[in-house]
Amino acid sequence: MKKTGAWLARYALEQLGIRYTFGMPGVHNTELYDELNNSESIQPVMVTHEAGAAFMADAVSRTSGHLGTLVIVPAAGAAYASAGIGEAYLDGVPMLVISGGVRTDIPFTYQLHEMDQQNFLAEITKQTFKVDRHREIIPTLYEAYRVANEGEPGPVFVEIPVNLQLFTGEVDHLPRYQPDAPRAPLIESAALEQAVQLLLNAKKPGLLVGWGARHAESSVRKIAEYLNAPVCTTLQGLSAFPANHPLHTGMGFGEYAVPAAANAFRDCDCLLAVGTRFGEIATGSFGVKVPSQLVHVDINPLVFNANYPATVAIEGDAAAVLELLSDALQRAPQPTNQRSSVRADIEKDKHDYAAQWLQHDSKSRVNPFHFFRGLRQSLADDDFVVVDDGNHTFLAAELLPIHKPGRFISPTDFNCMGYAVPAAIGTKLANPEQRVVAVVGDGAFTMTCMEILTASRQQLGILFCVFHDGELSQISQAQEIPYNRKTCTVLQGLDVAGVAKATGARFLALERNVDVDQVLAKAWSMTDDNVPVIIDVKIDYSKRTRFTEGVVATNLKRFNLGTKARFISRALMRRVTG
Repeated sequence: MKKTGAWLARYALEQLGIRYTFGMPGVHNTELYDELNNSESIQPVMVTHEAGAAFMADAVSRTSGHLGTLVIVPAAGAAYASAGIGEAYLDGVPMLVISGGVRTDIPFTYQLHEMDQQNFLAEITKQTFKVDRHREIIPTLYEAYRVANEGEPGPVFVEIPVNLQLFTGEVDHLPRYQPDAPRAPLIESAALEQAVQLLLNAKKPGLLVGWGARHAESSVRKIAEYLNAPVCTTLQGLSAFPANHPLHTGMGFGEYAVPAAANAFRDCDCLLAVGTRFGEIATGSFGVKVPSQLVHVDINPLVFNANYPATVAIEGDAAAVLELLSDALQRAPQPTNQRSSVRADIEKDKHDYAAQWLQHDSKSRVNPFHFFRGLRQSLADDDFVVVDDGNHTFLAAELLPIHKPGRFISPTDFNCMGYAVPAAIGTKLANPEQRVVAVVGDGAFTMTCMEILTASRQQLGILFCVFHDGELSQISQAQEIPYNRKTCTVLQGLDVAGVAKATGARFLALERNVDVDQVLAKAWSMTDDNVPVIIDVKIDYSKRTRFTEGVVATNLKRFNLGTKARFISRALMRRVTG
């Protein structure tokens, strides 16, 4: 039979259960967009910028069982989308990236958009494909789907030249997608037994869980309760363990962590780390002291011993490994750890830290603690919170309890500003019945705020809370001590109300602590009309997060004496001279 390549691609995507594609049509993919528009199960979503499309696709993958998918133009589209593709790659998020390509049936070079996209995207994808014949399109897309989801997930790129899309070609048959049969995990029993003994013999065991453990919450809970061990999370894995559990301590466990975590893990003698790479953010710029007895569980064996030596390394999916580990612990003798008061200590530390924030005088601005307390009260446990990259990210991590797995998403290792606005749109499309709120700093907001046009076009009732302080605050805070000046981090001229008007959103201002609950309630009632709502939050950033203080201290310690003297003398001189 003869089919166009665009028809074959649409057929394959329908077979794979793709619900949305994100991108923009151009001269090298209009035929594919025409086919997608004919699909009864796929909705192509036009965006304002391909970076936004990639962040939307990322969020669909993070918050649903569907694969986030891009359909973009080659070259320029791939370049713009690379920010979101890179975020998905470093954060371990599956994504399917489909691009048109220049014609391969003519003898001319220097075509529009002609470039080697395979090499361009090789560093931020798990694999790249370029199809040469019509009969390759369906099996290539099926293989790309498998690769994206297999092992540690990540983005996969498929280029379909425009002439294949436009013209008909011979195909033998139209295979239906058949997912691979699940395979029993191959987990080394000796390593599992060694892990059990280390945890049972520890006097003060603890658990660190990352994004890779979000589907293993039940087993994590059982292990923690059996060992009476505190549990902390990474930033990306903030939702992997419920914050309303008495053994939950917070993000991280070093001096950059909140007191509940720093104190509970101070004398930890055996750490069970699951679904984490011990990356820079998770370790407070590598300032954490990991105990010598480390049990490390991850699906990617390359992470073992990369930054911290593991006593026991167990390769495998977190849910499968932890289920076996939990069962083995339950059959073992009762542990004899020394953590009889750990729950009471955690509760007291959390209470005292909250009291510190309540006592902080935010003067004429909104205290972050008041805001996040009000936001938590306005959300159900299964609603979604999307944050961006910036100071607000760590405020949310410290002050906003997340109660259900997967309900908090953020850019982490690629660390893209501009993530939250489009990612909230992808989250809402994938989860129309849940409330979705984006918390975003004013600097990150200016990068992708026009994507709210897409939310208006799609009639999505999303709440966007803009933390408006007039600075790139995370960096400006880092500049204050060593430089005593804020170079290129002061923002001017942002009219959030004007953005709302330009994008078809409704607008509210929040300037006082006493108005938090009222403004949030009004905003959520507005979203019930299926329109986006922007709250301009006059936020107070004067109180530093524990994360910021800890990371600054860690990095200052690394400087040699001469460098420290230079920084201090320069800062003092500038304070004197202005």
